[in-house]
Amino acid sequence: RLPTEAEWEYACRAGTTTPFHFGETINAEVANYRAQDWKLGDTINPGKYDRGRDGEYRQKATSVGSFPANNFGLHDIHGNVWEWCADDWHNNYQNAPSDGSIWLNSDEDSSDKMLRGGSWNLNPRNCRSAYRYRLDAGSRDYYIGFRVVCAFPREDSS
Repeated sequence: RLPTEAEWEYACRAGTTTPFHFGETINAEVANYRAQDWKLGDTINPGKYDRGRDGEYRQKATSVGSFPANNFGLHDIHGNVWEWCADDWHNNYQNAPSDGSIWLNSDEDSSDKMLRGGSWNLNPRNCRSAYRYRLDAGSRDYYIGFRVVCAFPREDSS
């Protein structure tokens, strides 16, 4: 199954509290994102985050394992492709489940789902562990992917 948003962020952070599992900033040697300034209309989008530096803009997704793993052994969790989560989009965490379960809207008309992780084609700030993005569940594109959770039955402790 897809991870919940809470599971995804827990897995991404891997015990850290910094914006990225590898520290306070990001560079193109540790993740695949748009590591150069780019212009959209009149807006200049930065290729740097915090005290980071410009780097290679690869213009496509890279093979899994191209960048260092986090403390849980997960590769490429920042950048590369946006990753679907099982949760529906919510503007904030008010009334979110506290047990990590999938959070669905009661509104049948809402089709926006949660994505996390950033992408090779966008800003480094979008790759932060806490960054949230929404997209219609029917959307498909070359910068969107997924990661799966293998849930095993819990053993009865009685």
